[in-house]
Amino acid sequence: MPMLEGVFVPHVTPFDGDENINEPVLREIVHYFISSGLNGLVSLGSNGEFPYLSFEEKLRVVEIVREEAPSKIPVIAGATENSTREVLRLGKALLDLGVDVLLVGPPYYFKPSPDELFAHYSTLADELDGKILLYNVPKFAGLNIPIEVIERLAEEHSNIVGIKDSGSNMGRICELVRRLGDRFTILAGTADVMYPSWVLGAHGAVVAVANVAPELCAELWRAFKEENHEKARELQLRVNLVNEVVVKRYNQISAIKAAMEMRGLSVDRPRLPSLSLDEKALEDIREALRTAGVL
Repeated sequence: MPMLEGVFVPHVTPFDGDENINEPVLREIVHYFISSGLNGLVSLGSNGEFPYLSFEEKLRVVEIVREEAPSKIPVIAGATENSTREVLRLGKALLDLGVDVLLVGPPYYFKPSPDELFAHYSTLADELDGKILLYNVPKFAGLNIPIEVIERLAEEHSNIVGIKDSGSNMGRICELVRRLGDRFTILAGTADVMYPSWVLGAHGAVVAVANVAPELCAELWRAFKEENHEKARELQLRVNLVNEVVVKRYNQISAIKAAMEMRGLSVDRPRLPSLSLDEKALEDIREALRTAGVL
């Protein structure tokens, strides 16, 4: 049976005015997300601005999140780096902090071949004493992890337990479910395919929009589990509106943080080189949040 189920938030990393980690606000948002009914947290994902954080900062973020999250709440931590060696270094340190699962995307500078991807993940599985969730994120990595590679990794390594697939491709998710769904966790990585992917047999989602509308995402999961499909459909359409504006239309991390600020969470702006949005974009986001009923 899949070990992860439900909606997980790939939470932001809040900064102060000097671009240092705002530790009190980070602690606050952990409790906010849990009280919203979400099923778990993902630290150091794309929305956590992991490429902008130092090694030490990454560990500090996870240390705080693990301190604040109850033990029953799964904490997944991103361990995506460009060399296998650096993933091993970071992954071991994160597992020592007590994370439940590592989320590992492909190297994103040099484009690895399928054989190189298999070697990368196999080495990680062999040398890390913890569970690994593959992260397919073509938007940022510039490639899709081939399904044949995923299937082979799942067959050969019991600690590779699933995948977050952020490709928005329902045909691909359907094929993953067909080949692996009874023994492998499959999580939608984009909000606009959450409900459709669950109907097909996926087990949950890790979605950026959960930072902005965690209640909607949690309610959508509950409606699906209760087989209230009319309500789930209505909630999915509301989620899609927020996702379309906040995640797709603008710089994703700038827009998400702006939307969170509108909802009273003092997460500030992203680190440079990301810039704050202009007033026209902010008004667009406000209107989307109002229409979706979250502002």
